[in-house]
Amino acid sequence: MKAPPACPCGSGRPYAGCCGRFHAGEAAPDAEALMRSRYSAYVLELDDYLLATWAPETRPASLESGEAGHRRPTWLGLTVHAHRPAGDDAAEVEFTARFRVGGGSAQRMRETSRFRREGGRWYYVDGDVG
Repeated sequence: MKAPPACPCGSGRPYAGCCGRFHAGEAAPDAEALMRSRYSAYVLELDDYLLATWAPETRPASLESGEAGHRRPTWLGLTVHAHRPAGDDAAEVEFTARFRVGGGSAQRMRETSRFRREGGRWYYVDGDVG
């Protein structure tokens, strides 16, 4: 993977000093940083990182749908609306991600994601899209 100059998460910082350090193994300091790094991992197709940062009880076996003709979306941007800590080891992050599939129209997905911290690392648990 060739590292992009600007981080895909929209922080305005260079990739290496933003989400790139988490993709390289550094623990995200909070749920928002993990969520941003996961968005960047979707953009960069870093499936191993996505699976490693997903809570085991909700983690899928893979990120491939297995359907013939399945196409990954092209991610167009991220807006974080809220980061709500719920104690030291739980938090929610509300965001909108913009994407396009194939030559289709751009779409928006708004989600409130839940995260928890275990052993000093944050994990994505699940989310409500709507």
